Amino acid sequence: MVWRSLTLLLLAALCWLPITPAWAQAAKYAPPPSYSNAELRGQDFSGQELRSAEFSNANLNFTNFSNADARGAVFSASTMVRANLHGANLSNALADQIDFTKADLTDVNFTEAILLRSTFAEVDITGADFTDAILDGAQIKQLCAIAQGVNSKTGIETRESLGCVD
Repeated sequence: MVWRSLTLLLLAALCWLPITPAWAQAAKYAPPPSYSNAELRGQDFSGQELRSAEFSNANLNFTNFSNADARGAVFSASTMVRANLHGANLSNALADQIDFTKADLTDVNFTEAILLRSTFAEVDITGADFTDAILDGAQIKQLCAIAQGVNSKTGIETRESLGCVD
């Protein structure tokens, strides 16, 4: 008799508990932003959380990504002429076929990023960290010619991260 009373009491208490179903919890997840094929010239993304965001085939010329967290973001086949990426985290990003002409890449974290067939004409890479990034041999040679400084967040020398031979 006591067990039956306790069981009924427990069931009554459970009915009053606010239980969030699994489907409602999943609805709280916000997918990463997508700016594919967008005209974003001159936009300000500085300091923003852009993890896994998609910027493929976008015009990002004169865009400000300084100190943005763009880990794992996709920038494939976009233009970033004169973009400001100072201090941005692009680790694990897919940044292949990007035109970085005259971009500010100082103190950028490109750790494990894919940068194949990207253009680095007249860029500033002072303090950039390219540790384990995937680059073409010609890109490495070009970047080693201008590499200097130490990344303020990772403590890695730019020349060391590129594997430059003195």
